[in-house]
Amino acid sequence: MFSNFLIGLREGLEASLVVCILIAYLVKTGNRHKLLPIWAGVGIAVVVSLAFGAGLEFGSQEMTFKAQEALGGSLSILSVGLVTWMVFWMRRTARHLKKELHGKLDEALAMGTGALVATALLAVGREGLETSLFVWRAVHAADDGWHPMIGALLGIVTAVVLGWLFYRGALKINLAKFFTWTGGMLVVVAAGVLAYGVHDLQEAEFLGGLQNRAFDISATIPPDSWYGTLLKGTFNFQPDPTVLQITVWALYLIPTLALFLAPVGFGRSEGPAVGATDQKTRKATDEKPEAGSAGDGARGSDGAEHDGERVRDGARRAGSRPGGDAV
Repeated sequence: MFSNFLIGLREGLEASLVVCILIAYLVKTGNRHKLLPIWAGVGIAVVVSLAFGAGLEFGSQEMTFKAQEALGGSLSILSVGLVTWMVFWMRRTARHLKKELHGKLDEALAMGTGALVATALLAVGREGLETSLFVWRAVHAADDGWHPMIGALLGIVTAVVLGWLFYRGALKINLAKFFTWTGGMLVVVAAGVLAYGVHDLQEAEFLGGLQNRAFDISATIPPDSWYGTLLKGTFNFQPDPTVLQITVWALYLIPTLALFLAPVGFGRSEGPAVGATDQKTRKATDEKPEAGSAGDGARGSDGAEHDGERVRDGARRAGSRPGGDAV
């Protein structure tokens, strides 16, 4: 339930912030009469997301067991990919999201009502489709499908309330830290979803090694206990995973979490390296005395020539004055 509350809160808050930015910009620029197309786009996005989830649910009921497991495993991997892309995208573009949306909205205003509807539809629909896919997978992974749905709905409602408070200026939160913490937790949740998807593909006989267990602690953490249910609902924990599940889980979680928590711009070259700059500075400093001594020699050899030029220039200027200087 917690993992679905988290995905509902995260995706819902992104959508709420987008809608708040669009509405605030239209009101500020005197285009309040253009709010109806924005709300129309939001409504269409919600309907499309619900229809997508319903299509997944009813479309998979007529399948065989292996086909359902194959579909569930494939969609689990797809949802992990979408969530991973989403958290990294928000981490990279959160600072410029407002400016980017303002630019798109200016273009939509110039193009007409249809473009405004499309802007809101695409901005909100992406989060809605990701939420539907993630929640549908969680419903099928849980023994009780109501808990994931309730968790997701609570997260979405909380996100809508927070978005309204942001718009009214009644709430201020460090969004950079918020998205960093929730993004890190979502990476952990996504690792569990990925491992569960691999298990589904093993049951569908798309992957082997179903009987090759890494460990079995079912006696210590029974799946039907309250803490076993909590771990499964939060992290998709399985007390008897296969070796392939553990391997895929570790290969995804460790590097992805390390990259996500690394400082922004890590690994990029923003100009000459510090070491190279220091080396060039030291080299220039060492060359100064040599250049000075070489310069003294040059002045010694060329001094007469330079002095001669100064004398000729002085004589030329003296002769150019009216009447010259009488001697």
